[in-house]
Amino acid sequence: MTLHPSDPRTAQRPAPAPVNVLAFTVAGSVTVANIYFPQPLLAAVARGLAVSERTAGLVASAAQIGYALGLLLLVPLADTARLRPLTRALLLATSAALLVAAAAPNIVTLVLATLALSTTTVLPQILTPVAAGLAGPERRGRVVGVIGLGLTLGSTLSRTVSGAVSDASGSWRTAYVVAAAATAALLWVLPRALPERPASAGRPRVPYGRMLAGLPRLLGSYRVLRAAALRGACVFAAYSVFWAALVFHLAAPPLGYGPGAAGLFGLLTVPAALASAYAGPLTDRYGAGPVGRWALACVWFGLAVAGLAPVSPVALVVGAGLVVLGTSSCQVANQSRVLGLGREVAARVNTVFMLATFAGGALGSLTAAWLYGAYGWTAVVLAAAGFTALGLLAGAGRPRVA
Repeated sequence: MTLHPSDPRTAQRPAPAPVNVLAFTVAGSVTVANIYFPQPLLAAVARGLAVSERTAGLVASAAQIGYALGLLLLVPLADTARLRPLTRALLLATSAALLVAAAAPNIVTLVLATLALSTTTVLPQILTPVAAGLAGPERRGRVVGVIGLGLTLGSTLSRTVSGAVSDASGSWRTAYVVAAAATAALLWVLPRALPERPASAGRPRVPYGRMLAGLPRLLGSYRVLRAAALRGACVFAAYSVFWAALVFHLAAPPLGYGPGAAGLFGLLTVPAALASAYAGPLTDRYGAGPVGRWALACVWFGLAVAGLAPVSPVALVVGAGLVVLGTSSCQVANQSRVLGLGREVAARVNTVFMLATFAGGALGSLTAAWLYGAYGWTAVVLAAAGFTALGLLAGAGRPRVA
């Protein structure tokens, strides 16, 4: 799938380069899955490695923390480094770490391997600003929305696939082997779809240390970035609280579902994930603010449904679907807004935005493991609703670009 802008308003501007949206979307889906596919396996990991469910929950937290580290240390390189060699190196490192996780003899090794693989599987946040810059401002939201759909499907369906693979093979380790093979397969496809040089090629190269040191100044320079980062952190904290605890809630009495059934919830939320693709065109047309508020309302409604009927599979599926729809739509709206701040700093502003988002996700995962064990499902839902409320407050104003 290649997008070519045809709007007559672009006649006086340099024509945006074609974007291989299909390749970017598939690659983003496969790589982001590495963060989420272990979630339905946590109960099986706890049994297999003879640890408590709370301890097994550290795997989910390590995935979010590692992703945040990768965002901070690796994604800014996309503003200056050659994109194809960078992509190959990240894919190789991620595949190797997945194989280490598959062979982990204890929970410490598994957590450390998860931290490593999630640090290097940050390609989605390199691909998104590259694609947005190539597409041009008239189609930025649409391209970000399509790639965001791939990320949503990858994060959602990975739970289904890993649960099914675990049930079929009788071992949670097989899912890691399958993930390693899928990630390695991208080596033959993705680099060819990327431009050789970033958008800032030809400008003076910013030293790596200075580039990292300048990230906080971006928050001071752009009010849009500050508001989007805070809202992204809050809504993803709510999302992670909900999904990380849902695995344990489904496995506990009276539901008593195994990894396969828990993963099936991901498959049942696919319609919601598909619907989130419309957030991109809606953002292009109406702006990020209205779309973001509508998205947060979806999250709230989903949490209400799941909280009021905690042992109803139908209510849990509906609630999970609304949480997926709202979170994904809010992400597309926020990301489209920050990627409009300039191609030369696109990777860095995306780094700041996504770092805040996944820091919120790590907090949510850690909160879920503790909160569910101590107080149960109702407390989890209330915590997720609280994070969502903070997200609404974060975007209550009308931030200017600078």
